[in-house]
Amino acid sequence: MRIRTAVAAVSGAVVLSALAAPAALAAEPRVPAQTSASQAAHAAQAAGGKTAFTASTTGTPYTLDASFLAVKVNHGKNIAVGTTNVVKVPVSFTLTHAADIDIQADDFFAGVELYRGNSFEDSIYFFDSNDATCVAATATDASCTATVEIDPYELMNEDAGTWKAAAFAVAFNGEDPTNPNLDNVGVVVQDPTNTFKLQRYSKLTANASPEPVAKGKTITVTGKLTRANWDTHKYAGYTNQYVQLQYFKKGGTAYSTLKTIKSDSYGNLKTTTTATYDGYYRYYFAGTTTTPAVKSAADFVDVQ
Repeated sequence: MRIRTAVAAVSGAVVLSALAAPAALAAEPRVPAQTSASQAAHAAQAAGGKTAFTASTTGTPYTLDASFLAVKVNHGKNIAVGTTNVVKVPVSFTLTHAADIDIQADDFFAGVELYRGNSFEDSIYFFDSNDATCVAATATDASCTATVEIDPYELMNEDAGTWKAAAFAVAFNGEDPTNPNLDNVGVVVQDPTNTFKLQRYSKLTANASPEPVAKGKTITVTGKLTRANWDTHKYAGYTNQYVQLQYFKKGGTAYSTLKTIKSDSYGNLKTTTTATYDGYYRYYFAGTTTTPAVKSAADFVDVQ
């Protein structure tokens, strides 16, 4: 099982990065590096002032007089990740802070961490946002936005499921972000702010035949349900899943469900129905905790 890996950031900016895997472990997913700002946030959460910086780092951060409201992750939607493309997840929040905190200072950082595990402090795996851009609305309130980048090459299938988000802000107050005296560093963490599903992107196909077909004859609808495999970075059949065959009559107003079938041991789908009127056929999968809902493209059948 992978665990949090802390590394010193080369700058104070909150950026998503990855550790280069040794050649012997090149096939293993990479582990994102913890940034100096999130390290300070985690140091504040750790018992006894233990830190993830360097052996010479001393002190315990004080609680920054700030809080977070209306934290949104991916506009409130679950996050689906495929096999190759990096997914850029938007996050936003309102930062409320004491008037004497300079949120525009070069060494002030705010962001959001997406993680899998029990808590921000005790997470199994995580992704940090970049440093949020905050626009002041008043002397004590700011609207902030940031982006979390999720690389499928840093995921394994076991990572699919429920994740949480935590918001944090760090004021280094002139301290070196890579080796600060934490007594002079202010930190606030709000955990959790959100829960969501991190899911393996799904695909679904449908093909109805013959085309055209005589009225009253049998139509065979085939297809396949697949989803991203983060271990192999390929798409594989999603087996033994309930999928609906849906029909939309030409000139109608909505799809209706004709029947529900299960995908086979390869994710394949096959069923039959009787031709009645010109119309469109598609498959619809309602989704699971680890896999999002998906519908196939519609296939039109001319009934003669």
